[in-house]
Amino acid sequence: MPRNSLETPALRVLIERPQVEQRIGEMAQMLAADYAGSAPLFVGLLNGAVQFMMALMDHLPEELLARLDYDFVGVSSYQGTENTGQIELTKDLVVEVAGRDVLVVDGIVDTGRSLDFVMTMIESRHSLSLRACTLLDKGARREFPVPIDYCGFEIEDTFVVGYGMDCDQRYRALRHIAAIG
Repeated sequence: MPRNSLETPALRVLIERPQVEQRIGEMAQMLAADYAGSAPLFVGLLNGAVQFMMALMDHLPEELLARLDYDFVGVSSYQGTENTGQIELTKDLVVEVAGRDVLVVDGIVDTGRSLDFVMTMIESRHSLSLRACTLLDKGARREFPVPIDYCGFEIEDTFVVGYGMDCDQRYRALRHIAAIG
């Protein structure tokens, strides 16, 4: 389907917007407690984690936001709905991670390949601590045993869009999580 096409495939809502927002608020409370007294660095995986990470930060208390830094790293492993099995670094970090408490934020963890790549890269740069946070965990497809410290929802093995997740760059702006097909 051409990018400028107005046709849309059938989308089946998996998680409604109110559920997504409630869970993000709960996760933000956990992060606020765990990073109290710390000056963490949040690292989002482009582009899928942007909406989720900004929503998380909207729910954090002001005193933590005053100490928190954030940056983004770009990695790519998908063409359409297929994982290529190869990771390409498309944007590196600007903020220094050495000696920092780092939280890697991802929109969805599928095989774990991208998250493993980013966490290994950050660990090699001598972070003080390293944790992972994801809105969605598709554990049935896991190939890399990545630790997930904060998880919004565990989902079935289906291709999802919305809340930052896309299919060929479409449907990211949906405020709910939907399955294609």
